[in-house]
Amino acid sequence: MSKVLTEARSIRIKGRSFLALMLSPELPLDEWLVRLDDLASRSAGFFLERPIVLDVAELDIDRPQLKELLAELASRNVRVMGIEGGRPSLFEPGMPPAMRGGRPAPEIEVPVVEQVADANKEPTAPQETQIARTPASMIIREPVRSGQSVIFPEGDVTVIGSVASGAEIIAGGSVHIYGTLRGRALAGSVGNAGARIFCRRLEAELLAIDGVYKTADDMAPDLRGQAVQFWLEDDSIMAERLN
Repeated sequence: MSKVLTEARSIRIKGRSFLALMLSPELPLDEWLVRLDDLASRSAGFFLERPIVLDVAELDIDRPQLKELLAELASRNVRVMGIEGGRPSLFEPGMPPAMRGGRPAPEIEVPVVEQVADANKEPTAPQETQIARTPASMIIREPVRSGQSVIFPEGDVTVIGSVASGAEIIAGGSVHIYGTLRGRALAGSVGNAGARIFCRRLEAELLAIDGVYKTADDMAPDLRGQAVQFWLEDDSIMAERLN
């Protein structure tokens, strides 16, 4: 005997924001892939298990070239979750979906820390255009262990302890490390070219400010083990020792 279902059953659907890395390929693609391989080789695990959005808005390619690029990225274990800026003719079934309107998520699950905001500031109405700003900061009062990721796109991140090798700090503003920085520090992750990175003792695997990166091999040997600050100048990361 068959049974007819007469009771309506609902499906719960929720929206949720996740932080993804944005890759913006440049022509010629062969040379760009070489630079990508260089980054991956000097910072092992940088793309491992990370969601990636591919930005092709400024890339003059056709569908076969895009498919080839996706295949090259897949062979490098770079997982593309979506494509932003692509015209409709570039897509076909089986490709990552088209995406648009990406912006930093207002709430991100992070380790237990203290968030410090200026209590005297009045809340401002949200704006459609995202502006680089640092209305809040995050303070972490314990070391960041290997394998941990601290992500705070809303402002600065300050670590009272050290950042272990294999750990990373991603901040929308500046990064302040009052111990040894052995892992990765990415400042200005939401388009803040004025962000800086400060550390008491430099042993970093990788640094990045507003998408411009510097690996351990690129850092001056005389900076190793020193108190250093980094900033961005003409698309180059500059460094100086702190007295």
